[in-house]
Amino acid sequence: MMIWRSNALFLLLILGIYLTQIQSLRFELESGHTKCIAEEIKGHSMTVGKYHIVNPNDGHPLPDTHKVTVRVTSAHGNSHAHHYAENVPQGHFSFETAEAADYHTCFTAADHKPPVKLTVDFEWKTGVAAKDWTNVAKKASVEAMELELKHMLEIVQGVHDEMFYLREREEEMQELNRDTSYKLAWMTGLSILVCLSVAGLQVWHLKTFFEKKKLI
Repeated sequence: MMIWRSNALFLLLILGIYLTQIQSLRFELESGHTKCIAEEIKGHSMTVGKYHIVNPNDGHPLPDTHKVTVRVTSAHGNSHAHHYAENVPQGHFSFETAEAADYHTCFTAADHKPPVKLTVDFEWKTGVAAKDWTNVAKKASVEAMELELKHMLEIVQGVHDEMFYLREREEEMQELNRDTSYKLAWMTGLSILVCLSVAGLQVWHLKTFFEKKKLI
């Protein structure tokens, strides 16, 4: 029984890790340019991001040219920015999404002469991974096993929500496929009708031409 429970917990942990969205990357950004990173996040999910400019000279202060402007927005065209920071060397953001959408984090480096190249470290977490479990343990003063069970419950809830989200997306895709098939069939029928009409007009025109020339 203990082995079965351990295997079940292990499988749940693997599922949680698989479904947890963690995006950690390092990229270069040239002054005067903008780079955007997109993440598809379901509705009512917590998302957390941290970023900082890598110091090109260890042991020395970060140059004044190494700053970025960061803006986090939704792809649905909302004018409200979930996070905005201007000319900063580092920062972080956290918010709960109101709707399922593609969310964009855009980094813009100010223009400099001569141009400089910045290296940015960016980590973006969503879902269960976005929750600070260390603070949860401190605030709740719970035992290690109770904390682990709470964590597992969050993972199971995340798997459950992800399944329903994927089902909704599948239904949307099926509806789109049905609409596309209907429109394709309608266009095919219309194309056949147009071709037959053109062929009939050509036959009528040729027949009239030959009759005028008294060839038939």
